[in-house]
Amino acid sequence: MESEAFIQCREISKSYRKGQAIITPLERLDLDVAKGEFLALMGPSGSGKTTLLNLIAGIDQPTSGRLVVGGRDLAKLSRGELTEWRAQNCGYIFQLYHLVPILTAYENVELPLLLNRSLGRKERSKRVESALELVGLADRSNHRPSELSGGQEQRVAIARAIVADPGLVVADEPTGDLDRDSAAQILELLKTLASDLGKTIVMVTHDPLAAEAAAKTLHLDKGRLSENDKREGVALV
Repeated sequence: MESEAFIQCREISKSYRKGQAIITPLERLDLDVAKGEFLALMGPSGSGKTTLLNLIAGIDQPTSGRLVVGGRDLAKLSRGELTEWRAQNCGYIFQLYHLVPILTAYENVELPLLLNRSLGRKERSKRVESALELVGLADRSNHRPSELSGGQEQRVAIARAIVADPGLVVADEPTGDLDRDSAAQILELLKTLASDLGKTIVMVTHDPLAAEAAAKTLHLDKGRLSENDKREGVALV
């Protein structure tokens, strides 16, 4: 019997008010993402990619529909419950890193763990060192963001996203501010997180080359998803 998808969206809609208008970037959208899958989301500006990413990450809630991630229906959680769920289950990688400039790489990675009062300093240190080792920056732990390259900053951001060992990692244009070589390194790291560590990765990107790193690419336009068949080079609705 086929197991349930790690992410299940069923007739998800999201609307919000902009001035006097009601904007609905997502309407009755269905999506399944398997555990350990690396999914890329593409589409024109305003197509709802980041809206969908934020719903999956528990940053926002759908107006209607059912959204289950790792067995929890996020649409039924309160704001406080969402915050707790997100801290334990989801790491978010941003295009512009969002590192705290006065903190070292170690201290930036440690930040999410400070929310967990059950972790002592020794356990926090072990997790931070492991995360920095995984992204290849163990020797830069005492460097501040201004002392790092863009690619190194993004790797610190990835270490921060995974230090709490979440099952889900979402990434919003994670290579958009990087040169091609640095971007390739970040994409290889994301592939490793999925293939070797079993993380479920959902990435929004405008870059077709970045999307090639993912196991599957979905195109979102006017609330409709279509899949790019990489073997045939065609889109399947």
